[in-house]
Amino acid sequence: MKLIISSVSGKPIYEQIKQQIRAAVLSGELAPGEALPSLRKLAKELRISVLTVTRAYNELADEGVVRNIQGKGTFVMKRGNEVMREQLSRRIADSLLQVSMAAKAADVPLLDLLDMLETAYRNAPTPLDGGATSVGAEASEEEGNAHDGR
Repeated sequence: MKLIISSVSGKPIYEQIKQQIRAAVLSGELAPGEALPSLRKLAKELRISVLTVTRAYNELADEGVVRNIQGKGTFVMKRGNEVMREQLSRRIADSLLQVSMAAKAADVPLLDLLDMLETAYRNAPTPLDGGATSVGAEASEEEGNAHDGR
């Protein structure tokens, strides 16, 4: 697994780590039971604070994606994919409700809204590009420019 951290993306580093690990679990790149890099190792390789990695790992554990085992490490949960898909589906439904309400308030016809959704979906960056097997720190300006609104 290769993590790419961008200082220009506008997202906190711990969120970038969470998003990429979550995507790796959903895609199957990280298998159930597989160990994540140790806190210190990942922090050193990404040249960030151990506290930042700790926050990302703890929030992933709170979401049921990984499990922290004292003295052993952090491991991908067996049900991580299912739990994450359910959570993501709920977030999507909530977001779509908000978008639908805004579209109705602006008198945007449903077909126009569907066209907007299709365009946004096609232009959205994939959560994980590549699929390299090593963890590495690379600042990616492309990632920061990938979110242009549509």
